[in-house]
Amino acid sequence: MDESALPVVWSEATLEHRPDREVWIGMPLVGTEIPERVTVIREALTAAGHPLVEPTPHGDEALESVHSRELVRHLSTVYAAWVAEGFVDHGQDRVVPYFFPTAAMLGTIAPTDAAAVHARAGQYCYDTMTTVGPGSWAAIRAAADCALTAVDLVTGGQARQVYALCRPPGHHVTRDAYGGSCYLNNAALAAQALHDAGHERVAVIDVDAHHGNGTAAIFYDRADVLYGSVHVDPGAGWFPHVVGHATETGSGAGDGATVNVSLTPGAGDDAFLDGVRRLSSCAREHGSTALVVSLGVDAAADDPESPLQVTHEGYARAGDLLLDDLDLPTVIVQEGGYHLPTLGTLVTAFLSP
Repeated sequence: MDESALPVVWSEATLEHRPDREVWIGMPLVGTEIPERVTVIREALTAAGHPLVEPTPHGDEALESVHSRELVRHLSTVYAAWVAEGFVDHGQDRVVPYFFPTAAMLGTIAPTDAAAVHARAGQYCYDTMTTVGPGSWAAIRAAADCALTAVDLVTGGQARQVYALCRPPGHHVTRDAYGGSCYLNNAALAAQALHDAGHERVAVIDVDAHHGNGTAAIFYDRADVLYGSVHVDPGAGWFPHVVGHATETGSGAGDGATVNVSLTPGAGDDAFLDGVRRLSSCAREHGSTALVVSLGVDAAADDPESPLQVTHEGYARAGDLLLDDLDLPTVIVQEGGYHLPTLGTLVTAFLSP
């Protein structure tokens, strides 16, 4: 095997999540986070010589290291409850929330858990686009196991850098809520597992086109996990809209351990790579001894939304900066990227020396 080839942890179960459609501003649209994403990435990486590794199962305690027990239980049971309530018989074969008990609604009143499953869905999901179907939990759990197995390989000494082909992605998931086509935060799980394995300071660097609000929120008040993200400016109208600004730097013990580099739409390679360099420097200053990369390639010029117009060469150089120049024990976790004809080559470019 080529010494530069990275192990690729993937599971066939990640194909079982089939959102089919998403509801955006009240309109049902064809889903973009589809199983074929995994297929084209896997085929491109195996063609490039990267070996495939099956994930090993991990217990709920690993999931609950960054998520509430209630969120994990909800995700694992909500579809069965949806079916039992008869929504599939009435033509809605996916769990889609419609009711969101926000702080603005509640004021200072402490809410109870909703009795109805269609109301409970909105207690744990913060948008209408992130649906749950019959195979979703198997894929969600498999994606988490891919990330955690990648950590096992790194901390066990089998490889210095490992790529986890996670699907569905995860960086928009907070401790208690999911959204943004994400269900469990695979990158946060990996960072916590690296920390628990003995890395006292871990960096998570997120190069997805969109700010990883979930990862930021999970570690926002901690100094031991640095979260750095380069992404399109949410103030220009991009998801997650209300967070991801440069003024967000962490709180309490975590003050200074969150670094957001927000870019104007269409910024291109130079601005993107300047952001990656800054985050790499922050990881060094933080004293991080291990790295998690949230690898979204949806900033690429050919992606359906293409918010930053990053080229193939831009992603290759970003990989050099984070994997070669920073050179830490590293878990790379797949996040976004939706243009099937180029998705595999973009990921390969990032991973290849």
